[in-house]
Amino acid sequence: MTEDRSVLPPSHGRVALSMIMHAREANLLGNVHGGEIMKLADSTAGAVAQRHSGGPAVTAALDEMAFLAPVHVGDIVRTSAQVNWAGRSSMEIGVRVEAEPWTDASSEPVHVASAYFVFVAIDGEGRPRRIPGLRPESPDEVRREREAEIRRAHRLAGKQEIASGRGER
Repeated sequence: MTEDRSVLPPSHGRVALSMIMHAREANLLGNVHGGEIMKLADSTAGAVAQRHSGGPAVTAALDEMAFLAPVHVGDIVRTSAQVNWAGRSSMEIGVRVEAEPWTDASSEPVHVASAYFVFVAIDGEGRPRRIPGLRPESPDEVRREREAEIRRAHRLAGKQEIASGRGER
């Protein structure tokens, strides 16, 4: 017997956040510390996970984070995120990070980082709980879902290979 489960489009949980980077976020080179960018990306992904799942969700994995360009003190940083894939209780959230100088409204935003987070929805006791499925509505969303499934398969195969090498089941 199949359990009836609601499905939501990626647009349901989509979130964008913006903030100006200050000197307190700078690293020793004078650029914004990568950890600050990761924290902002994780916060954005967490908001998406909460919206999609309809309740609390926690970061289970950072599958990949690629830094493409530096972020400078004074830049306006924008993160945008959406669910790429949804399983029974876990979901992959893709985050795009862009930056632009706060002093130049005519400059085009620069794509500075991308990340893929895995979140697990939890109940009041901290146990995984069921979440809605995902219904991609555009060719881009279908592509994102397919690529997320590939990343998931690689992640699970890697875990299994490591456990096998350790003699674990």
